[in-house]
Amino acid sequence: MKILVTVKEVATVEDEFEISGLDIDDRYLTYDLNEWDDYAIEEAVQISEATDDVDVVTVTVGPERAEETIRMALAKGADRALRIWDDNLDTAAFLDVSAKADILAAVVEQEAPDLVLTGVQADDDANGATGVALAERVGFEWGAVVNALDLDTDGGVASVHRELEGGVEELTDIELPAVLTIQTGINEPRYASLRGIRQAQQKDLDVQSLDDLGLDASVTESAVTRTSMDEPEAESEAVVWEGSPEETAEELAAFLRDTGVVEG
Repeated sequence: MKILVTVKEVATVEDEFEISGLDIDDRYLTYDLNEWDDYAIEEAVQISEATDDVDVVTVTVGPERAEETIRMALAKGADRALRIWDDNLDTAAFLDVSAKADILAAVVEQEAPDLVLTGVQADDDANGATGVALAERVGFEWGAVVNALDLDTDGGVASVHRELEGGVEELTDIELPAVLTIQTGINEPRYASLRGIRQAQQKDLDVQSLDDLGLDASVTESAVTRTSMDEPEAESEAVVWEGSPEETAEELAAFLRDTGVVEG
């Protein structure tokens, strides 16, 4: 059995930052593994540990900088890692959900996994659509926002618990091959051991271009165009009171009366 896990490196912005053109200046960014993808990796590794003959492969669309993040997934138990990048991707103005789904679909065709796990969404853009779009491209069954998974590898069925809107929860069986988007809280992602980190540094990363996947630069064309980026203006500021509970309680009560939250 083969499990393909999509992994994204996401940027975290410092509290104080500057905008350069259509992006936040890179000086104010730090990069790390997407939180939701961390749970997807852990779920795949747990399946691998509980089931014989399971190959866990990660795929990342990202520049060379992302290799540190990719190796973290290897250190946590993934067997192999693919990184997709070339000059066409490097110069693309914007990779939307459709482009990412097309690229990942080519990887699915190449790898032929039985199960694809993605995070529900990414910390940076929060689209929450790539996994479902990928399933549509490759014709797989899918389940979104999965917070519990019981996999029957012999029967080829994934029994999933899904978290829906309005507090509604769903139990359903999904036939493999399938794409599942994994919610935070489904497990407890492990820390990479020192031994795992050392072993991950020795593993070769399979770097492929669009051409290797049978794609061309047209896959990066998008109907979405970014026109500007601005820092939103704060409508209000936080008020902090210092002093004893008695003093601050009186000040808070006066503030609430002045703002009309409570009547005098």
